[in-house]
Amino acid sequence: MRVPRMRRLLRWLFMVVLFLFVVLNLHILVNFQPSPSDAQGFHYGDGDRTLNKKEGPHVQIGKFANKALLDKENGNNKSQFIIEPNFFNRSDDFINSSVDYENLTQIQSEILRINKEQKIYNLYKYGLKLNHESVVIVVQVHDRLDYLKILLDSLKKTKKIETSLLIISHDVYNEALTKLVRDVDFCAVLQIYFPHSLQTHPKVFPGEDPKDCPRNMKKEEAVKTKCQNAAYPDKYGHYREAKYCQTKHHWFWKLNHIFDGVSVMKNYEGLVLLLEEDYYVTPDILTVLQMMQNLRLKECKECKILAAGNYDKNQNFPANAGKVEVANWISSRHNMGMAFTADLFKQMKNCAKEFCHFDDYNWDWTLQHLSSKCLPNQMKVLKMKATRVFHMGECGVHHKGKNCKPEEKKASVNNLIDANKQHLFPNTVSIGSYSGLKLRDPKPNGGWGDLRDRQLCMSFVNNDTAH
Repeated sequence: MRVPRMRRLLRWLFMVVLFLFVVLNLHILVNFQPSPSDAQGFHYGDGDRTLNKKEGPHVQIGKFANKALLDKENGNNKSQFIIEPNFFNRSDDFINSSVDYENLTQIQSEILRINKEQKIYNLYKYGLKLNHESVVIVVQVHDRLDYLKILLDSLKKTKKIETSLLIISHDVYNEALTKLVRDVDFCAVLQIYFPHSLQTHPKVFPGEDPKDCPRNMKKEEAVKTKCQNAAYPDKYGHYREAKYCQTKHHWFWKLNHIFDGVSVMKNYEGLVLLLEEDYYVTPDILTVLQMMQNLRLKECKECKILAAGNYDKNQNFPANAGKVEVANWISSRHNMGMAFTADLFKQMKNCAKEFCHFDDYNWDWTLQHLSSKCLPNQMKVLKMKATRVFHMGECGVHHKGKNCKPEEKKASVNNLIDANKQHLFPNTVSIGSYSGLKLRDPKPNGGWGDLRDRQLCMSFVNNDTAH
């Protein structure tokens, strides 16, 4: 009786050992990382710089990347950055529960830590592949949680979203917003925080300093009272209002930080799509943008910007689903769902002084000024005639006091999308018309006369953009 029992015991032990051996080997196989001496290294498109595992703040290069390929297309180097998905190496952190959201010093410290670490979430599930055919989505967020939920819901329904990197750029740090973004599970996500916000500087510049001059105080009186920015009203005689200045600062900072400060974006040659928290996108926006980019390279190389959205009240999807318009870029017409590459950003950066010194608190109005006066050529745009981006919000910086019902607006937009779903994902995208509207140098709206705003704006170009 003892011998059969012993045999059964040995047989079970053997099966357990065999199972553990198989699991161990699978784990080693999945997690094996070739060293730079074993492979080509981790290339970032410049062809001569190999990134070792210690370079780049907290982008999990050593954990997740197993290769980076260098393609040659039309005689030019095309960088391709790859981080493979790895389910055995999930390392998503929980929200730092020790942060006191009333303690500005702690918030500032946390913002600097997050910007420096550049933690990308969901890499274990989707990995990351960035090349000249990619679309990186950048969303500028203030504090409208309900609108951001709606935008994220629309992005989740977008085809190919799992191939994108979603960058959320905040100027408010709070638990609800942080948790909402950390709960995104449909693509790789990076959070960044504007470090010069009104939240972290409530009583000093760039916030509202009590020693600053009131907006409508006359310069003569300001000089007498010796308020600290008395010498710098705007061209209309008004002094700065911090809540309006923040948006332009945030917009310019985030571009400099993303293109020059985020490690995985080094030498990135694909599209960057700019969205705002109160936008809503169609399921085919990424597909359409890639088709627009191919059309631009073939038929409109002078078009530096793609506009996925438009403000037309009547949207004719049956006639215009695959049609674009070629036009001179005009801020009030072509600023929704803008997409462009690093080449245009470099031109903007070369015009930083003009951008930072133009007396207008609107980034888009300022960009139109650059197109007229500084950029090598006036910007042309390819604009979708049937919009892929909807503006949901009537509540914000310029629309206080309105009866805002984002869920009602969402239902209306969804009805429009559902009614035209057969016209989404067109087989081709082609030029349908040319706009004859001429670009003119806009008259500045003011609000940007303070020397400190101009200096802070320039610091985003000259200094470490994480600070």
